[in-house]
Amino acid sequence: MSSEDILSADSLLVQAQEQTGLTDWGDDTLPERFKLAVDFLQSCNMAEAGQRAGAETCLWLLTDRLKFFEDFKHYPIGEEKIERPMVATGEIRSGTTLLHALLSVDPHARALRFWEVMNPSPPPGLTGPDDPRRAKADVDWREINAKLPRWLLSHPYNDMLGDGLPEDERTWSFDFRVMTTTGWWRVPFGMNTRGLPANPNAQYRIHKMMLQQFQFRRPKKYWVLKGFHGQRLPEFFATYPDARIIWTHRDPVQVAASGTAMMVDLVEGLTGRVDVKEQADACLTRTRANIANTMKDPMISDPRIHHIRYVDFVADPVGTIRGFYEFCGVPFTPGAEQAMRDYLKNNPGDRYGKFKYSTDMLHADIDVLNHEFAPFRERFGVPIEKRK
Repeated sequence: MSSEDILSADSLLVQAQEQTGLTDWGDDTLPERFKLAVDFLQSCNMAEAGQRAGAETCLWLLTDRLKFFEDFKHYPIGEEKIERPMVATGEIRSGTTLLHALLSVDPHARALRFWEVMNPSPPPGLTGPDDPRRAKADVDWREINAKLPRWLLSHPYNDMLGDGLPEDERTWSFDFRVMTTTGWWRVPFGMNTRGLPANPNAQYRIHKMMLQQFQFRRPKKYWVLKGFHGQRLPEFFATYPDARIIWTHRDPVQVAASGTAMMVDLVEGLTGRVDVKEQADACLTRTRANIANTMKDPMISDPRIHHIRYVDFVADPVGTIRGFYEFCGVPFTPGAEQAMRDYLKNNPGDRYGKFKYSTDMLHADIDVLNHEFAPFRERFGVPIEKRK
């Protein structure tokens, strides 16, 4: 059977509507965008098992989308106000996940959880503590961790299973603008982080709706989030004008090298094969583009952004976060501080083994790269990292 028969965009759209009895995609452009995602899957020349996994994943995301938009018709979810979210951002491998994890343990904070975003309907505020989606997400995460065991070395937080902390980009999976690993791990195509039509305003509309969905009929708390928002600052602040961002800055050479090692582990686990040089080139290209964008973006000096150095955060995580709370005008309570210190004590970063990488993976002249990134280092006071 051909991939066109198994992965038929028109057929999958109809199946999702028939399964749910719903027809409103929430966006008239969704069907055409979905067809582009299916075109990509067909181009991967997967075996029949991979094609069927792709079709099942498409149906999962499409039916979730239909049910999600239907919720907004039945409940006044859209009236929820998202006020003063605290948001971590920065390059990959720059400490943002640990930063987010520490923010999330504040008793007064609310963070996105994988069990919510992986199946966002109905609103969790209507279901209670025994919501079956929690157990379902735990099962999914055990499958992810079994498929990608080395990911725990670079990202030990995956041991939180369904209670883990997704990046904001995960809220866009059923919008078919990104194809994140935690949405597509069953489909052996590797990684596809770019190529689908981006629309930051539309993406932040979905993101805000997710926050409203998960806040609806739950106790009042402030949101603590994490995402790669540095490339979309105008649209981000248009959606959340009272947000405050903490932005970590790390040695770009180490960002590219560490990112390469992580991507090699992920792609090899997903597909069984990997071209290390291809991954290194992609990571270095992405790092260069992001650093260049950061340097030229006038919004980098926006007073709502609190810039920190990775080396300072590593040296004193709790003290760094205390400074961010002061920046935000949010009380840093003894309970929050104790929860953060307990998290650090009970969750060492090397609990599944030491994540190892080398700048040799980049196949580049490191002195030349250091010279290239010198203006960035000077702008943010970022030192050249000396790894042991």
